Amino acid sequence: MTQYSLTLTGELLPGADRAVAVTVLAAMLKLPAPQAESLLNGRPRTLRGPLSAAAAEQVRRRCERAGVVALVRPWSTTAAAAPATASEVWARPSRFEVAAPTKRCPNCGEEQPEADLCRRCGIVFAKFGLARPALPTARAARASTSDAEFPFKVVTQLVLLVFLSSLGVALWSHWKKAQLPAPAFYDQAQLAAPRQTPTARQPFTVHAQGILYTIEPLYDYVLEAVVVSLHDSDVFWDIYHFKDWQDFINIRDLCVVWGANVRTDAFRAMSYSNTTWTCWVGPRNDPAAQWFAWDQLSNNHLLSADPQVQRAIKSAVIGDQIRLTGQLARYSHGGGFQRGTSTTRTDQGNGACETVYVERFEIIRPANPGWRLVYRLSLVLLWGALVGLVVLFFVAPVRGLRG
Repeated sequence: MTQYSLTLTGELLPGADRAVAVTVLAAMLKLPAPQAESLLNGRPRTLRGPLSAAAAEQVRRRCERAGVVALVRPWSTTAAAAPATASEVWARPSRFEVAAPTKRCPNCGEEQPEADLCRRCGIVFAKFGLARPALPTARAARASTSDAEFPFKVVTQLVLLVFLSSLGVALWSHWKKAQLPAPAFYDQAQLAAPRQTPTARQPFTVHAQGILYTIEPLYDYVLEAVVVSLHDSDVFWDIYHFKDWQDFINIRDLCVVWGANVRTDAFRAMSYSNTTWTCWVGPRNDPAAQWFAWDQLSNNHLLSADPQVQRAIKSAVIGDQIRLTGQLARYSHGGGFQRGTSTTRTDQGNGACETVYVERFEIIRPANPGWRLVYRLSLVLLWGALVGLVVLFFVAPVRGLRG
């Protein structure tokens, strides 16, 4: 009776699952998974025999179902040629007991050599990993470490606190810096009535933004007063000066008071506002308003083509005590525009404003310097905190902001 042996070629059938093949071989030969996997390294191995034809075919089919290529051969021709059985092969430490990396099974915790299957519980590591959350990548680990090292949440809260605080301080200081100081703040000796004297200066011309203006001086003029309201002629909504009139030398209107109005504190009992060519004045329901002297108030259209004088005029704010020198004047340009000036402090209504060509402008006492400084600093902090919040919004991890 002919007997047979089974030879594993070390190959898999096309489309076979290697993990399944290793599991079947390990169970069939009672071998650890790493040893069973080594039988699929492309080298032929002859299993122990002899087997009957039926037994050999049964084992071959079982291997085939697992995707392992196996050959049935007569025992008489293979036994002598076979260098060792599978069991004998595993007994040779010189070939198979080389130290190898180990891994811990995520399911049962068994420490074992690197393999696709656990030798204890039989799970397929690759498939088991699909059911578990993915391990953090190196980049995620660095981000997590960075997140732990840098307190994004605390920093964001501090920057937000600075932003809200500076916003509140900016609003409050903006209101405070525009308040009129008490009479004691001012140098009353320099708040006399304006001095108006005949001028010897002849008409002259100046250029501004391509326009030639003719200035006709009428009187030399010195004004010392307190600014109570103002209007910049270059604001975007003032279409009269720049579009309709092409008036580029009337850079600012200042509404001012002097004399008894400041000395008796009557000026703080009134409200003031400026529009394009008018200063509007009214009482605040304060008894001191009855002492207000209307001939100690004027609205002044200030002219200048000198950049240095223009900057000085633009630097004045409400509450400042100022001094200006120049000429009360009429002016015009070739486009048909012309404007006159009042020459008395007792007139009211249309035409009562003084038009002054300014040669020198000084701020004698700036009002509320402390509140102005607080306002500037609060704006710096406000914008700095806003930039910080924007940066944190883009660079801080979501967890750091919400945690």
